Amino acid sequence: MEFRPCIDLHQGKVKQIVGSSLNDERPEAVAENFVSAHKPSYYAELYKQDNLTGGHVIMLGSGNDEAARDALAAWPGGLQLGGGVNAANARQWLDAGAGGVIVTSYVFNNGAVDLDRLGELVKLTGRDRLILDLSCRVRDGRYYIVTDRWQKFTAVEVNAASLKSLAAYCREFLIHAVDVEGKQAGIDTALIALMAEFSPVPAVYAGGIRSLEDIDAIRRVGQGRISFTVGSALDIFGGPLKYEDVVRYAK
Repeated sequence: MEFRPCIDLHQGKVKQIVGSSLNDERPEAVAENFVSAHKPSYYAELYKQDNLTGGHVIMLGSGNDEAARDALAAWPGGLQLGGGVNAANARQWLDAGAGGVIVTSYVFNNGAVDLDRLGELVKLTGRDRLILDLSCRVRDGRYYIVTDRWQKFTAVEVNAASLKSLAAYCREFLIHAVDVEGKQAGIDTALIALMAEFSPVPAVYAGGIRSLEDIDAIRRVGQGRISFTVGSALDIFGGPLKYEDVVRYAK
């Protein structure tokens, strides 16, 4: 189990927002938990200092390219990049310093898995530099992948069959429990247990973490197989959970 830190970018700034509040039609409705006065490179350098490899730079919407490049330049190869990644720009982000690219909407196209696009990406990046974001929401008691900044449901259920099929194309999964993302309201243990039982590749969970007890529950429920990322709860993003304590726990 590893701690994978994050740098979430919105409108060119490092922010922590409630993921389910993202709305293309009403951008003013986004619920912001924290807006940083620091550049993205400040956080990249902090994670580099603590050797926290595989962290995520996530671009939430447009206007974040310059900020993303600032973070990647501060730690070439140390961070993954997600948000709007497709076959046209994947190689550019790798060349800019991303250790891997994270993809959702481009692959889960029109409500289904687009195997042609997925195969094209693997040829461009290699399986070892491709991470699939399986961010999901609950509908009728099941987890379905959501795309387009978590606003659109696909028909792709997160289950044993889909995890086995998708694992053939990527190095790992990043999975946001969108219904609890950014709310510091507790973790989704059912989703963590599902990933621990059925994911054939490493998986990183995000959503609702608020304490070291939550992180310990991830270790226990996830059988030590599921890594985690923390955002809003960390003191470096205005939350109550000390970053140094999380680093110490994970190590």
